[in-house]
Amino acid sequence: MRNVLFLVASLSIVWTSCSSPETHTTDAVGDLMSKMSLDEKVGEMTQLTISQLLEGDKDEYLMPQRGDSTKLYDALVNHHVGSILNVESHDYTVEQWTALHKLIASISSLKPNKIPVLYGIDAIHGTNYTKGATLYPHQIGQAAAWDTVMAKTIGEQTAIETRISGIPWAFSPVLDVARDPRWPRFWETYGESTVLASWMGASYTKGMQGTEAEIDDNHIAVSLKHFLGYSASITGKDRTQAWIAERQLRRYYLPTFAAAIDAGAKTVMINSGDINGIPVHANKVILTDILRGELGFEGLAVTDWADIHYLFNRHRVAKDYKDAVAMAINAGIDMSMVPDDLDFPRLLKECVEEGLVPMSRINESVRRILQVKMDLGLFKGNVKPDLALFNCDEHKATALKAAQNSLVLLKNNHVLPLKKTPMVTGPTANSLIPLNGGWSHSWQGDNPGLANTGKARTIAEAMEARGATYYSSGEDINVWAPTGRLSMASLEGETVVIAFGEWSYCEGVGDIEDMFLPAAQYEMIKNIKERGATVVGVITAGRPRNIRDVENYFDALLYAPMPGDFGGEAIAGALFGEFNPSGKLPFTYPRQPSSHVTFDHRVADAMGVAAGTSGDKGTASFRPQFEFGHGLSYTTWSVTSTLAYVKVNKELVVNVTISNTGNMAGKQTVPVYYEDLVASIVPSVKNLCAFAQVDLAPGEKAVIELHIPRERFALVDVSNKWVVEPGDMKLMVGEEVHDFVIK
Repeated sequence: MRNVLFLVASLSIVWTSCSSPETHTTDAVGDLMSKMSLDEKVGEMTQLTISQLLEGDKDEYLMPQRGDSTKLYDALVNHHVGSILNVESHDYTVEQWTALHKLIASISSLKPNKIPVLYGIDAIHGTNYTKGATLYPHQIGQAAAWDTVMAKTIGEQTAIETRISGIPWAFSPVLDVARDPRWPRFWETYGESTVLASWMGASYTKGMQGTEAEIDDNHIAVSLKHFLGYSASITGKDRTQAWIAERQLRRYYLPTFAAAIDAGAKTVMINSGDINGIPVHANKVILTDILRGELGFEGLAVTDWADIHYLFNRHRVAKDYKDAVAMAINAGIDMSMVPDDLDFPRLLKECVEEGLVPMSRINESVRRILQVKMDLGLFKGNVKPDLALFNCDEHKATALKAAQNSLVLLKNNHVLPLKKTPMVTGPTANSLIPLNGGWSHSWQGDNPGLANTGKARTIAEAMEARGATYYSSGEDINVWAPTGRLSMASLEGETVVIAFGEWSYCEGVGDIEDMFLPAAQYEMIKNIKERGATVVGVITAGRPRNIRDVENYFDALLYAPMPGDFGGEAIAGALFGEFNPSGKLPFTYPRQPSSHVTFDHRVADAMGVAAGTSGDKGTASFRPQFEFGHGLSYTTWSVTSTLAYVKVNKELVVNVTISNTGNMAGKQTVPVYYEDLVASIVPSVKNLCAFAQVDLAPGEKAVIELHIPRERFALVDVSNKWVVEPGDMKLMVGEEVHDFVIK
């Protein structure tokens, strides 16, 4: 039997809670289902949060809670609950997770058919609810690296540490496409490009889950979030309504999920919001016709937090809880994240008995749930851990490299790398909280007792280790209170590194009214510059907060998109030139607080209201602070390209030559875009279709041959179908433009 990275109290202890079918086949699922009562089946469709099943004060931070045997017995044996999620208030050690899972397993063995619990956790940028786990950059930082291989590796390593924590199921990755920078979950995504997000999400899925039908002991099941259209909120705030035409839904919001499902994803989590007035968790067209029929998804669909409840008390499309239960299950929901009552299984049973939900729907959902459990090997006993892989040197090295690759050099007036030892200040300089953000040791990631563990350096600490001096600016994003030498009347001849930006937030807590940062931060930047300092800015933020009025005060500016525990070390290393920053923006950085035009806009989106009949007059309305794909380097690069042929029947072959013409080694990423000159649907001025990426020493060059399939040039036509239309195209590679024809 293969070693399983489940957690046990010691190497001599094994879990033998469940002994059921050894084979993981559909027949085994059918055999098990034939023995199950209706009570057991509706229980399998129920997911509770762990806070309802713990002893003592669930809000106590200082002493992690223990499972309550009486509560667990009632939930698992009396009510047959099939899934548990979450932590309460804080992270747990490996040993605490071990004790909890061992208790759950022992009580599960008392269930009539000994069906194990499927435990799920928000493992968002590493196993972020286990003390001492490796914390990587958030998805927006991974996207800034444009590195699908690294995304796969992060998925693999997160899976290992999550399995070591005894948890086989992660609510990750987020495959919503962030096309509105106001949205508070922007940083949880792979950015604004559907294409880049699809590549990254599919790679991460393969890394976390593996590529086999049965998930081995080093992998876990993913849950793709949040199917479908969650990020398209018209207010820019969390869990608010979206208006999405079918063409836009299929063009921008569906492909990321399709790519990850093609990569084998076992589960999806459903959007909490409503699209065009219909809550997605009650929308049969989306949950059954599209998800099951079109995408061919055969796995488990789980709601987000309390969403079935919300159908009657928030969305108000159901008259009561029972009506909401019937509505959601009939639409295609398999499991309800209840999360904190046992009314759901009772009401679902009543719905079946009263004919409101057909038994066929129950059997369909239970089959999917049990198949995932079997695919995960949860019915096997004699599980042993491999604790040596937890936060091992290899994982830490990956996290550091990923943090380094995530950094985007936005501006550099020959100031970086630093040529003299600087002062360091700013509200985000001396805490790990703004580097890690939400989903870090706690939901909001904002508890300093949990986040600043001392195992990782802040920006200030990493800079001080290299000779810099840190001076507090008040250590609050809303305060500018200079201390020490920062209070001098003149700062002539000084270089000051200012770390500024956002503090930690998650979900609706991060809703904002505009894109501006607190006024004190702008005052700080202006004040230091006006006293004669050379100013190097480091913006730590999960979304592009407005810097329009202070951008000219920076002599250099580095964007650090929530790089994780190793972010401080990476930022200091980049500033001192220990490596060459290579990140590229995975989103358009707006100049104006209300201008949210993406890189793949239409011609009309870039014209002002004064445009004349020729279409080429008027004030340009697309003038971002920094464009999608922007990112500078400490070295210089030459990029040339040729097309193997210009008439495309099956694929376009592009040869891209990248040369490092400067004096420092580095990584270069070259996005490849195309423009459809005439189409049946108004075309975008720029569509991402490929990219080339290479590491080169000074004087080196590489030729990369890109094979771009014809299908990459498809559009969603007037009948809302993906088609490739013949016609003239332009290809953009670096500064070069090539004509080609789709046959």
